[in-house]
Amino acid sequence: MSSDTEKPAADAQPEEKPTPPKPAAKKPEEKQEELPAFEKGISDKLVEKFGDKIEVAFVKEDRIRINVSKENVHEVAQFIRDDLHYDHAESVTGVDFPQDKEIEVVYHLGSYSDTSLARQILVLATRAPREESPIPGQDSTKLQSLRDVFYSVEFGEREVFEMLGVYFEGHPDNRRLLLPEDWADLPPLRKDFAIKGR
Repeated sequence: MSSDTEKPAADAQPEEKPTPPKPAAKKPEEKQEELPAFEKGISDKLVEKFGDKIEVAFVKEDRIRINVSKENVHEVAQFIRDDLHYDHAESVTGVDFPQDKEIEVVYHLGSYSDTSLARQILVLATRAPREESPIPGQDSTKLQSLRDVFYSVEFGEREVFEMLGVYFEGHPDNRRLLLPEDWADLPPLRKDFAIKGR
């Protein structure tokens, strides 16, 4: 063996081959959420009839929510009863939105007479202006009553009247239901109501 033979250096590294670029990861295709056909059919009938007078807030299995202006709520409610066969209000409630200066009234409608609607709830929501210093019945926080459309709203509207101060025009009995007749404070479910003495 001759000393002239060159030995590869121990610290020399073999040539690195460039690694081929990885294929770009495929993004999962965003599936458009498929709406339940039955419920979508109901919301489509409402949109076909009223167009931009209503807003379909959501369509889910057994649930549809429709937002309507206070000027159109009575007409939309009549259509829901007469053409879509929702025959009663399961509940009436309200939500105070002081930042928007509005109070929302929400009707949950159902049907006893149409078995295809037995599990369905149609949420009909509208908003009334909110007064900072309310005088229920004598300020602008008013909505047209749906009592002549859905008999079952009678006590629910009375409760919203006294708890949030929304007066229902055309309601046959706009009296207090839970509070004393001489209640002089803010309606107690408004967000600016403060419990005194605590």
